[in-house]
Amino acid sequence: MSEASHPQLDELLELRHQAHTLGLASHHLVNTTFSGMYASVFRGQGLNFEEVREYCEGDDIRNMDWKVTARTNEPHLKVYREERERSVVLCIDHSPHMYFATRGSFKSIQAARAAALLGWAANSLNDRVGGLLFGDAEQGMQHFQPTKDRRAIWRLLKEMSNPSRRAQQGVDCLQRVLQRADKGSGTGSLIFVIADFNRDIAGLERALGQLRQKHSLVLVPVDDPADRDIPSMGMALFRAPDGEILQVDTDDAESRAAYARHWQSRRDGLQKLANQLGIAVIPIQTDNDVHRALMMGLARRARMRARL
Repeated sequence: MSEASHPQLDELLELRHQAHTLGLASHHLVNTTFSGMYASVFRGQGLNFEEVREYCEGDDIRNMDWKVTARTNEPHLKVYREERERSVVLCIDHSPHMYFATRGSFKSIQAARAAALLGWAANSLNDRVGGLLFGDAEQGMQHFQPTKDRRAIWRLLKEMSNPSRRAQQGVDCLQRVLQRADKGSGTGSLIFVIADFNRDIAGLERALGQLRQKHSLVLVPVDDPADRDIPSMGMALFRAPDGEILQVDTDDAESRAAYARHWQSRRDGLQKLANQLGIAVIPIQTDNDVHRALMMGLARRARMRARL
């Protein structure tokens, strides 16, 4: 990899100009046909009741007020307005395995780009934006309390782009991160977890479920193509999380197929759990454009909601 393992702060700051194209609409009434993609995906969280009015062509029939409709014999619907100040928390994996890629950009850089785009988009809506950096055993968990101005997001992006900071020893603390995000966020917050989810998710179900009861939750797995399809490169040594050294013959087609099945099984387990809990999953890859990946992920989520 020729690219540095840390993003450039200037790039992360410039991404605020792309954020508006993520579909994070301004605070229009969410029953109108002009509501943005982001509002459509996360509708039902962080909404205040506004009024009941007569139905107009193009309104979302899911918000019909059937009692008023029956009483007046004319179609009416409930109108909601997005809360003016919602907390958006960006939980970002900063452990050693994020400094990896076989193609494109390091996972650490893609995670920072995703956090910047989402953070700037939320900031443009006057939401309070903050974050959590986790996975670095030496630095520990760093909490950036959500603020309505740009102070917290600026500090978060600056820390991620600090070239002197590169985790040498990781710590598996995702469960504690989820608990910390819950305690440190007001009810109805929107929480993004941007991390390497190439892991066993056993034990996370309870923490995710508790978090989802009070907040909107989005998981953003950061993947490299080699996470799923290991290339043929002869005998290779791999270090397991517990330090064990494993030797794998990557030229063996059966071994590569088993490797791919193992990855897919874990991802299927994550997606199944997310579906059960009503959690959005929007993957990004080291060799794909982050902005495009987020747009496509939001569009898929919007289509899924429309079919419900």
